[in-house]
Amino acid sequence: QVQLVESGGGLVQAGGSLRLSCAASGIIWNINTRGWYRQVPGKQRELVALITEGGWTNYTDSVKGRFTIGSVNAENTVYLQMNSLKPEDTAVYYCNVRGRLGTMREFNSWGQGTQVSVSS
Repeated sequence: QVQLVESGGGLVQAGGSLRLSCAASGIIWNINTRGWYRQVPGKQRELVALITEGGWTNYTDSVKGRFTIGSVNAENTVYLQMNSLKPEDTAVYYCNVRGRLGTMREFNSWGQGTQVSVSS
């Protein structure tokens, strides 16, 4: 299976920045998509940003222009640079990676979640 380890969450004042990272380990044949999701209590998990193997990116409207998703393919990592943070960005952030293992079996793995808190 594929293990994901996240880092970089924390507490920051409004207007500040944080960078989340997620490293995937395992015998991976290829990765199709890497994404960041977030969830607040009582609400469904929502997609924040996505990047495909070919580099196409997609962002939810509320973070466009403030967040940047990127990947380092050789290291099987994905990061989320978050600038101009707002209190409404407060949530638990999860990374998600989908692709194929070395056995050609598809996988869909989630990180353990990291708390991002933005104070006003």
